[in-house]
Amino acid sequence: MGPMTETGLSPGDPGYRRVMVAAATAGLASFNAMYLTQALLPSISENLHVSPTTAALTVSATTGLLAVAVVPVSIISERVGRRRVLQVSVLAATVLSLVLCLAPGIESLIALRALQGIAVAGVPAVTMTFLAEEIHPNHLGRVMGLYIAGTTLGGLLGRLIPSWFLELTDWRGATLAGAVVAFVLAVVCAWALPAQRNFTPKRITLRREITAFRRHWSNPRLVPLFILPFLLMGVFVSLYNYLGFHLTERFGLSELWAGMVFLLYLSGTWSSTRAGALATKYGPGQVLTGASFLSVVGLLIALVPNLWVTVAGVLIFTASFFAAHSTASSLVGARAEGDRAEASSTYVMSYYLGSSILGWSLGHVFDTGWIPLVLVLTGVQALALTLTIWAGQRAAQR
Repeated sequence: MGPMTETGLSPGDPGYRRVMVAAATAGLASFNAMYLTQALLPSISENLHVSPTTAALTVSATTGLLAVAVVPVSIISERVGRRRVLQVSVLAATVLSLVLCLAPGIESLIALRALQGIAVAGVPAVTMTFLAEEIHPNHLGRVMGLYIAGTTLGGLLGRLIPSWFLELTDWRGATLAGAVVAFVLAVVCAWALPAQRNFTPKRITLRREITAFRRHWSNPRLVPLFILPFLLMGVFVSLYNYLGFHLTERFGLSELWAGMVFLLYLSGTWSSTRAGALATKYGPGQVLTGASFLSVVGLLIALVPNLWVTVAGVLIFTASFFAAHSTASSLVGARAEGDRAEASSTYVMSYYLGSSILGWSLGHVFDTGWIPLVLVLTGVQALALTLTIWAGQRAAQR
């Protein structure tokens, strides 16, 4: 095993650029597919004659089944390899995107979206582990930031493209337009992924996996990082699930202009890459606490009953969320004592459980109004801030 294999890929090494392309397109394709229906929720609600909370199940079904599947898929990757899991996952998820427009009703649409959650699980389950194994530690933050940036842009495209097409067609045609883009990106990702250099197949036994997860949950430096994503992602998805309804009903925006609010995701593309540099300079704990604090500020601003002030608050919240997520996800790999795939998959499972459970259940709060919803979200975000401060103090003591 040569030095490059031992230390990981660096700029100039064969395969480094391909990893960068694969990391970016993995995020672009998978998150495009994952959130393909979110910008269409008002249209789905109207056309299929269902409530906003029921329409939101087309998002929660995907993230919920993803959360259930992510740990088994990560375990399978320990045996068959990260590359194969990534290729199958990104292609299967985007092929399912292409058939969503054929769903005859809300039940079949939710069922297809649930299957899509299982299919897409391999991307968030193993991408962080793949990068941690294949990239030199000195350059991991940069490539990890590129993957996170790709997820923000993928989520943006998955929402923007369908909302643009709503001016020309119904939600079915808009879904198909977004799905085609996702599939093309998936093909590029599957092609670009280089052969693994640092992967060694592991013998999988139930006892060994239980031991690995028990060890991670016994690590006081990891436990806060497993709870935090449930809160962060739950707030984020809840806000964007019902923001479109608020913009159309309270401010009278068309579905096209309401969908344009997803351009705020670009702030996440910037903040997720910037967070890495700030973490190097000030420490990841400081960045995580600062981002969580700004998230609370953004939500409070979004309470103001003015269109531009509301958008400004959502902008601050969005940039802060992605900075926090990028920092926390990097910390998981750094703090895990072996069995990184299991640690990363636990983080991802918590992340998408928050998306599914809070993203759907808080729709019942939104039924009572925008202000009650944002106040509840602010409370949950304040809890996340308290957790980051507490975890930072414990880390300093240790």
